[in-house]
Amino acid sequence: MAQISVGSTATAESGTLQDYRRPLAMVTTLFFMWGFLTSLNDILIPHLKSVFELNYAKALLIQFAFFTSYFVFSLPSGKLIDAVGYKRAMVAGLFTMGVGALLFIPAASVPSFPLFLTALIVLAAGMTILQVSANPYVAVLGPEKTAASRLNLAQAFNSLGTTIGPKLGGMLILSSAPLGVELLHKMSAPELQAYRVQEASSVKLPYLVFALALMALGGALALFKLPRITGVEQHGAPANDSIWKHRHLILGALGIFVYVGAEVSIGSFLVNYFSQADIGNMTEKTASGFVSFYWLGAMIGRFIGSGLQRKIQANKVLGAAAILAALLVLASMLTTGHVAMWTIIAVGLFNSVMFPTIFTLSIEGLGPLTGDGSGLLVAAIVGGAIIPELQGILADKIGIHHAFFIPILCYFYIVFFAFVGSQRKRVVAQAA
Repeated sequence: MAQISVGSTATAESGTLQDYRRPLAMVTTLFFMWGFLTSLNDILIPHLKSVFELNYAKALLIQFAFFTSYFVFSLPSGKLIDAVGYKRAMVAGLFTMGVGALLFIPAASVPSFPLFLTALIVLAAGMTILQVSANPYVAVLGPEKTAASRLNLAQAFNSLGTTIGPKLGGMLILSSAPLGVELLHKMSAPELQAYRVQEASSVKLPYLVFALALMALGGALALFKLPRITGVEQHGAPANDSIWKHRHLILGALGIFVYVGAEVSIGSFLVNYFSQADIGNMTEKTASGFVSFYWLGAMIGRFIGSGLQRKIQANKVLGAAAILAALLVLASMLTTGHVAMWTIIAVGLFNSVMFPTIFTLSIEGLGPLTGDGSGLLVAAIVGGAIIPELQGILADKIGIHHAFFIPILCYFYIVFFAFVGSQRKRVVAQAA
């Protein structure tokens, strides 16, 4: 009898831990890029809301389209890894993202909200391939006992991207204060169209630069030698095994669903939340700068979490972080002014360890099923589409402030997963 586990079977073809450093550094740049581009959605939401005169529910279709793509493309991405391997899948993901970024140019030229959503779907499709390939690759590129710590470190650079993204995006995209609804309604149809073209055009140059950078990175990765991970990067699995037999994986997928939903819900509303008279009473451009602090907290937390998880069990760190995140959201709901602002910003610090820790706890012991298991986990990122949309509908009815109770419920589930759902029994199969 042989136990199938990532730790016992996954090793680099060439041997030593020294071999992992350069590949890990290269793959970490991918985490930065998708973090940076994902966080720009928090800037696109208030920008396109103003340009197209959308309510919150319609504006949150940006996140719905973006994160639904994870659900649609994640399992095919797992099959792509089976067919071409981790490295080629990552290269394909980068070039697909580049195409999606280029599509922002015609979307802004028309301008058309459905075309913007289409561009986001293509961008997210490429990002899905990266998520399905890069997350498990980092997790298995070394000893199993430090997998959560290693992925937290890589995700810290993802958070560096999300920290820089809103600040830079606010400067480039929210370059001018939007006109009020009353002034827009007084415009003639040609004047309104000209205004929309002018406002929407602010995304053209930034996304052209992003497209070129993504394709250049894809070319560099294609030329870079990444070690192949034996025992994981292989075709097939034992005939009597299936990802659906791994309870901790299924519960972990739900954990990813609610975590991403909570994180994206909070991030999506921050600009509008801080603009409220009883919260920050500031312009959207000024508010976008404060969004960076939310993601900065996530970056700092991941560096701290990477160190903590070398000394404390990963599930305990996860559970404590979820409890503190829930308490901070509750504190923001019960207060106003700067207290409400900074308590919701501080949630980012405790969000930090959640995705990488849930991910690594969920794929432990999957062996050759790691690619398919990763696909399922990334499919669960669709929570970033559904939960913010629900919060948007509620915000239209009861206001932003009170709608934050939805993330609290999400954090309660993560506490359950940390202390109960992440416990697993290793799958045992007949040795060949």
